[in-house]
Amino acid sequence: MNSAMDDMNLIQQAQRHHLVVREIGEEIDLEIGPGDDDPPFGNTIIVAPMRESSVEEHGESKQMGMVSQLPNDAQDMSKNQPVKRKKKVVKRWREEWADTYKWAYVDVKEGTARIFCSVCREYGRKHRRNPYGNEGSRNMQMSALEEHNNSLLHKEALRLQMASKEKIVADKPVYVKAVMSKTAGSILEATLKRDPHEAEFIQAVQEAIQALERVIAKSSHYVNIMERLLEPERMIVFRVPWLDDRGEIHVNRGFRVQFNQSMGPCRGGIRFHPSMNLSIAKFLGFEQALKNALSPYKLGGAAGGSDFDPKGKSDNEVMRFCQSFMSEMYRYLGPDRDLPSEEIGVGTREMGYLFGQYRRLAGNFQGSFTGPRIFWSGASLRTEATGYGLVFFAQLMLSDMNKELKGLRCVVSGSGKIAMHVLEKLIAYGALPVSVSDSKGYLVDEDGFDYMKIQFLRDIKAQQRSLRDYSKTYARSKYYDEAKPWNERCDLAFACASQNEINQSDAMNLVNSGCRILVEGSNMPCTPEAIQVLRKANILVAPATAAGAGGVVAGELELNHECSLMHWSPEDFESKLQEAMKQTYQRALKAATDFGYQKENPEALVHGSVISSFLTIAQAMTDQGCV
Repeated sequence: MNSAMDDMNLIQQAQRHHLVVREIGEEIDLEIGPGDDDPPFGNTIIVAPMRESSVEEHGESKQMGMVSQLPNDAQDMSKNQPVKRKKKVVKRWREEWADTYKWAYVDVKEGTARIFCSVCREYGRKHRRNPYGNEGSRNMQMSALEEHNNSLLHKEALRLQMASKEKIVADKPVYVKAVMSKTAGSILEATLKRDPHEAEFIQAVQEAIQALERVIAKSSHYVNIMERLLEPERMIVFRVPWLDDRGEIHVNRGFRVQFNQSMGPCRGGIRFHPSMNLSIAKFLGFEQALKNALSPYKLGGAAGGSDFDPKGKSDNEVMRFCQSFMSEMYRYLGPDRDLPSEEIGVGTREMGYLFGQYRRLAGNFQGSFTGPRIFWSGASLRTEATGYGLVFFAQLMLSDMNKELKGLRCVVSGSGKIAMHVLEKLIAYGALPVSVSDSKGYLVDEDGFDYMKIQFLRDIKAQQRSLRDYSKTYARSKYYDEAKPWNERCDLAFACASQNEINQSDAMNLVNSGCRILVEGSNMPCTPEAIQVLRKANILVAPATAAGAGGVVAGELELNHECSLMHWSPEDFESKLQEAMKQTYQRALKAATDFGYQKENPEALVHGSVISSFLTIAQAMTDQGCV
């Protein structure tokens, strides 16, 4: 009787959680055989073959099927175990798994779509995870595996597998656990219905809706504004054919998404990366629209790029691609329409080729593509602006806490332009930056970086060498393969790599490492699960919407011909940048306090920046009518 009640409580508890589903394929292969990584478990517990039955039948009969098909030796072993102890252990594990396995996702493994646990990142019977490490006895581990296989995750996995075979559309994906008002939830539901497979864009939308829940509840007028804002004004998708050095033709896909322009012409980056797709372009454009509206210069947001990978390509190949890309894009660009800036995979070389083709096709020299330290770019400190702005923003947060950056240990992810300039300014403030990272792992220097070491890092990156080469010169440094720097002891963390670089386990490592402030240098660097961990630990977050506004400020100052930055000293430029970051910080805090978020609340800056941006855009859209 107690066992049946425990099963009912487990199901009722688990039904309150949602299943994350990303890119469901035509057929999902759910492994139920014994895992090859742990033969003893496979010999002890044998799962009965799944038959075509409902989820309810599966939940009631699976445990009986497992017991009936155990080998005689295993049955005898189970009879010899103390019943009272085993029942107690099972109940303990039942609570553990019900609380742990709330999430799942679909991914392709060896060419087959499978259902994975988001916690252990494994699928099928390989989902073994013992929260008590190796301290648990064999009986406890067996109970854990049994409870996991009986959990709601596996029942939902079976249902999704059956649904995909029968061509039935599965339930809509929900990416974070959130308590939303009915009105706010309807906005998300409409977005999910329209673009169900755009995971990055939906994640960005849900984070924004969470921040705006109190605003939307205040006036139903904002519901319509939000629905219009979430649909870009223009989405351009086009092919980009180009010739390599051997004369072979390649085809890539180009994107440009222009969001709301009620505030002014669009500004936003161009990203060249193999992972680039329409979902990422929309998410970047949406984030850029909020960022531009929060900055002192009110602008529209845009983003784009291509799935072209410039790494390993010759200058001529990159030039041919950029010219082909701009041959389609130029008609949508201009100083009063849209001007692009740098993003991942786009630097001095790429921006030069893009601008040259734009000038050639447009027939004039109007506008300025924002590139680093080149004669036609305007600001001499353009690329430094974003990285410097992140450090200025962190200093503003510390000042309100009566602290300063001097002497604080900082970890930095990424090794691109933003990360390098963050290192520079941290050193200038007397902080101790100790890490950088790339796609293969991360580098930590216990002595901290200085200006000479930063230049050495730049030389390594310019020669397309691995960060591992740094440790050959500096003995106190070490490079860790396939790892992230978030488990290093730190006071502040700067996430400057890419979106979703910090997952749930990374967030837990940050908490355990002593981090008190996370500064978002990249757009949306945290997964929804990571955000929940950081908030529960009261870690303050400087959102990219506010902290990353430095690039927006510098880009607009470039176009101010009355105050050409060519005549400004670096000190004058930094003074302007600091003032702009201060205005952005104060604007975000004021919006948060206006809607009941205390200054010490870890959600204050995150929600306040979105609220301030949205209200600014909403006012412009209201004034301009149905646009």
